[in-house]
Amino acid sequence: MANALTVNPWLVRSKPRPEAKTRLFCFPYAGGGASIFRGWQDELPQTVEVCAVELPGRGKRLLETPFTELSSLVRAAADALLPYLDKPFAFFGHSMGAVIGFELARHLRDEEGKRPLHLFVAGRRAPQLAETEAPTYNLPDAEFIDELRRLQGTPEEVLEHPELMELMIPVLRADFELIQTYGYTDGAPLGCPITAFGGDEDEGATAADLEAWAEQTTAAFSLRVLPGNHFFLNTARPHLLETIARELSRHHGGLM
Repeated sequence: MANALTVNPWLVRSKPRPEAKTRLFCFPYAGGGASIFRGWQDELPQTVEVCAVELPGRGKRLLETPFTELSSLVRAAADALLPYLDKPFAFFGHSMGAVIGFELARHLRDEEGKRPLHLFVAGRRAPQLAETEAPTYNLPDAEFIDELRRLQGTPEEVLEHPELMELMIPVLRADFELIQTYGYTDGAPLGCPITAFGGDEDEGATAADLEAWAEQTTAAFSLRVLPGNHFFLNTARPHLLETIARELSRHHGGLM
């Protein structure tokens, strides 16, 4: 199995830790890649192995076609990650990644009889809440770039670089389509604890929006609101990782 794990294009494991008690699979926000989670391995305990998920269309998978439909992505991800689920694991997802992690957890429970120790969701309203904003993935390029500027997740120097945007826009459009056409279906709540994170300046995911994630678990639920806008995972990273480490330690008797 070891050889198979080292060549999996879905995962970036910067510092494999075969002795780790828990694998933490991390799913990016729209337009993001595994590089978002660079450095996390150094800031989490030795007992946690960070497995950053690299979706098609970015990083070393730049030439692959990105998914535009969530259920297809979840099925493909489940097949790719299954060999790694031979020890306790947890999911972290930010924004789009939160929904991917949630739906993957449901899929693995229903189809494989596996469940994460913990689901961490960040910057995303609970999936059962009705969508309140109109789709933007199909806007003309100029308007689409204006929307990216409003979201504050893409540096201005990138937005003003035509060659870079020519590469990025197809991936961003695909990710936006994937999440904006996602349709939640009722299902049994998960049996693992859920921790939701939000930014105190993120108007797209208020505390009430995040609190509604409690309906998606029969286990413990907690909410942490951190300083920052939608991309607080960058600006408030120490607080975020401290909470993740503490919550994971509880699954191993507090020993990390």
